[in-house]
Amino acid sequence: MKKVIKKTILIIRSILLAILILLIILILIRLVTPTEIDDVSPGIPCPEIEIYNPDVLYIIPDYNDHPLSFYPEWCRYILSLDKSLSLHGITHTYREFLYLNISQEELDYGISEFESCFGYEPEMFKPPQLAISPENKQLIKQNNLEFRTLFNQITHKVYHCNDSDRIPNSIIKIF
Repeated sequence: MKKVIKKTILIIRSILLAILILLIILILIRLVTPTEIDDVSPGIPCPEIEIYNPDVLYIIPDYNDHPLSFYPEWCRYILSLDKSLSLHGITHTYREFLYLNISQEELDYGISEFESCFGYEPEMFKPPQLAISPENKQLIKQNNLEFRTLFNQITHKVYHCNDSDRIPNSIIKIF
């Protein structure tokens, strides 16, 4: 009986040690990978850009029926930050790429707004709330956009404009 208990304790300790090592590795990965901010738009306050100095900004091309092309000064400001810019949905409605079948024309519109603002087409795409249907994922890939998923959120520090995510930016900064 004592041997079984000792073996069980050893197994539990080994599992806990493995989990601890994996967490330490994840923390180290998050320290060296580029930081990101989601939900960047002229319609969303984003002091987090200055607070956290991210490497990558995920841009919403038409938030609340206010396309980027309406905001040339904002576009110049964002470009002046010299960050990597990527596409984050089209209108950022709730689970936009999961529940709606996005047409090529709708995606072209989002890409066009991004391009009119920044002078080039986006190369990366992250769906709002990280939710996407298989059909919409295929559309993104057909348009040669590098697709970002939950794995990206786990391995990078990803802040949100207006501190609008379930996990507050202050916690993301620590971990």
